Amino acid sequence: MKVIIIGAGEVGYHIAKALSPKNDVIIIENADEASKRADELDVLVIEGNGANAEILSNILQDTDLLVAVTGIDEVNIVACMTAKLITRGKPGWKETKTIARVSNPDYIDSPVTSRAQAGVDIMICPELSLASEVAEILSSPSAISAEMFADGKVRMTEYAISPESKLVGKQIQDLKLADCCIVSAIFRKHEIIIPHGNDLINANDHMVVVGKPEAMEGLGSTLGSKIPHKNRILLIGCGIVGFYLAKLIDKEENADLKIIEHSKSRCIEVAEMLENALILNGDGTDISLLREEGIENMDVVISVTDSDEKNLLCALLGKQLGAKKVIARADRPDYLPLFEMVGIDLAVSPREATVNEVLKLTMGRGIQTLTTIEGEKAEIIEYTASKSSKIVGKPLNKVKFPRGALINMVVRGKDTIVPRGDFVIQNQDRVVIFSMASAMLEIEKFFR
Repeated sequence: MKVIIIGAGEVGYHIAKALSPKNDVIIIENADEASKRADELDVLVIEGNGANAEILSNILQDTDLLVAVTGIDEVNIVACMTAKLITRGKPGWKETKTIARVSNPDYIDSPVTSRAQAGVDIMICPELSLASEVAEILSSPSAISAEMFADGKVRMTEYAISPESKLVGKQIQDLKLADCCIVSAIFRKHEIIIPHGNDLINANDHMVVVGKPEAMEGLGSTLGSKIPHKNRILLIGCGIVGFYLAKLIDKEENADLKIIEHSKSRCIEVAEMLENALILNGDGTDISLLREEGIENMDVVISVTDSDEKNLLCALLGKQLGAKKVIARADRPDYLPLFEMVGIDLAVSPREATVNEVLKLTMGRGIQTLTTIEGEKAEIIEYTASKSSKIVGKPLNKVKFPRGALINMVVRGKDTIVPRGDFVIQNQDRVVIFSMASAMLEIEKFFR
């Protein structure tokens, strides 16, 4: 594919890095430092304004996808609109698909939506996506990642097995999961295991479970952590991410939410919009304030300021002072493993949502949902099978599916099924697959 990426910040650079080995990638960036960094990739870098119609008209011919991911919403939207107008107005040119990253709630009210009438095929709010992911995780103390598939009919949750868990040393089959749930994978240090019933569970394993949402509600307690009667949450930072997250938590009946925000004017603004949260004007690194607000009794401390370094410090202080679980935002992707290495329970990045949407469009037909897990070591993908898909019409035990991949669930109409060897996938089935990165291209061939 020919892909134009506008903006070479963390998100744009990461998208270019993922796409450049197999696609023709052009980056438009007006900052010298970001341009020089992008030059290290196998891409063409053009210095300038990505919303400039003259620049775009010179390079848009035969472009499959334009991705606008600068830090300015209006530039991203205008770039997409301009690309649509140019390609629609040129006889013989294919119309370019467009993706815009936006943060302002005036433009978007869900993590991913379409604004086709405004020239944006897919509009993504990474901050709202991050907030939704964290809110999903809060429902289970041992969960470190969560995602929904097939319009909410299938849920994926990744759990951390603590050394104190009663399951350590037991076999997978001892979990006695419902028929509509499956242990999809185990991450153990640098190893990825697609487990069998007799595989042992070790301390510090990360276990990925996929199943019907209602069947997974009590799974957190089964895996060693009881859900508290009242979830006591301390949120540090109430910028865009913090506010989105606070609104989601504020709706929950069993949540007791306190927010620490350093800007007094922002505190006043947020207090008027949240009914049940206690808003505190202060610094999340102030140990006296943290102790005064009972941080040692907190079930979760979440730090989502605009500074990765401050988030790390706040989360480490929370852990040191007795909080049961700490979550920190890290905008720089190379920080994610470092955060977890020094004791942060979960490090989350707002860039993942944008990257996943772009990968969906560049990886082939039929992909409905795609999420990366464990720092992109593996992916869970939802495909919709079509009549022409090679996997349709054959029992699964007759299909030579690649090593490192597993079909977890199939949604057929209202039914959610864990498929066995004699199961036959039909046209329009929604198929949820766990895959290591090495198996992705092979899987795609089955759904062409």
